[in-house]
Amino acid sequence: MLIRRAAAIALLAVAVGVGFAGHRTSGERPVLAAAHELRPGQPLTADDVLVVRVPAALVPDGALTSADAGIGRMIAGPVRIGEIVTDARLLTPRLPSALTGSDDARLVPVHLADDALTALLRSGDVVDVLSPDAEVLARGAVVALPATQSAGGGLAARTATRPVLLAMNESSAHRVAAVGLDAPLAVVLH
Repeated sequence: MLIRRAAAIALLAVAVGVGFAGHRTSGERPVLAAAHELRPGQPLTADDVLVVRVPAALVPDGALTSADAGIGRMIAGPVRIGEIVTDARLLTPRLPSALTGSDDARLVPVHLADDALTALLRSGDVVDVLSPDAEVLARGAVVALPATQSAGGGLAARTATRPVLLAMNESSAHRVAAVGLDAPLAVVLH
């Protein structure tokens, strides 16, 4: 019994020592985190973020480390309070290729024919885009920024929706942009 207790105490001491050593060597890094809930489509302001210190091992790739790196850029998807803000959460020229995996990807604003469907779309949804005569214009487009209704109430607010921002390859983007000039388009969710 005495040997077991001595071994348990020795193992406990080793575990505590390893824990402290690991904590000291990991260090902490300052990163930006959301000060409150952030909605897609709003520009990032200094009041939206706060600097927090996080163990270096927990800092995700692309984490913003200074407010200058993200201020004024549009938020691409919902960000929860306390969540570390990364470059993937902000609209950038690199966002279309990050969403689609295609180096020639583009962002295209699309007015949709069905307002009910517009309200259902979320960032990251994958859709096919169809013309008014049901021709497939783009396959596998990714919602970068869903549409939001304009401020106010009543009928004007329900009909004044902003376009959905879709990421797709270059040739599809040109086709969708050209056809979308004349008429609202339809999408099919994957």
